[in-house]
Order: sequence, then C-alpha cells, then structure tokens
Amino acid sequence: MSTISIIEREMTSVEFARMNAGFDENTIDNGVAIQSSERMGFVALDGDEFVGCVSGLAYKNGDAYSGWFFLTDMFVEKAYREQGLGAKLLTALEDKILARGIDKVWTWTAGYEGPGFYKKQGYSVFAELEGWYSSGHSRVAVRKQL
Repeated sequence: MSTISIIEREMTSVEFARMNAGFDENTIDNGVAIQSSERMGFVALDGDEFVGCVSGLAYKNGDAYSGWFFLTDMFVEKAYREQGLGAKLLTALEDKILARGIDKVWTWTAGYEGPGFYKKQGYSVFAELEGWYSSGHSRVAVRKQL
C-alpha cells in the first residue's frame, strides 16, 4: 500500500480537470443530468454612458432549465439610484427568465443595503451569514417565486 500525503498547494490544470470530471461522474452515477448554465442580462445606458446592469445564470439540467435563476450582478450607479432603475432592470430580467419557464430567482446581497431593495421587489430572506462584512453587517440570501 502506498503512502498518501496531504500537500498545501494549488491544483494543476490536469488535477483541476480530473476533479471536475470526477464530479460529473458522481452526478451521473446518482442519476442526475449534468448541469450547465446560460448567462442572461441587461445593461442600462444614459445615452452612451453605462449606468447599471443586471445579470445572472440560468441553470440547465441536461437540455431543460432547472427552474432556478442565480442573480449574480445587480448594479446601478450612485447618481441613478432611488429613481426606480434597479426595479426596472430586475423586472426586465424576471420577465425574460419567466418566458423561458424559470420561475424562481435567488441571490446573495449585502445586509447594509440590499435586503430592503429586494423586499420591495417581492423577495424574501432565506439565509443570513452574520458579521460577513468588516462593518459587522450580514451577507443575506434572498429569493422570489415569480
């Protein structure tokens, strides 16, 4: 029997590829379709100037969407906040994913600002990591059934 050693270092690209292949093998062994994702999003412009965006990942199990969308990016420039632009961006994205049969959205947000915005848009909190930020604020997970 060989001796197994535990080494602190980054994986090589070959090791990383093997790990991912192993995850896929385990997924298939358990009767689950390999998952992929498709990025979807919108950009807000004032003339030619970027002022905001919303985007995220629609997950697919095989050829079908999973029903869940992970909102990865939601940003509005400071001068454009509190004017409804964030809500418009979010609604545009929700309409797009709902048209594809995806009816649930979730995201992580900063506890010092984000939860209030998302609650106004019909989202509810489902997880909180207390003291995540240096200020002591939490990282908060929110979701919405469309």
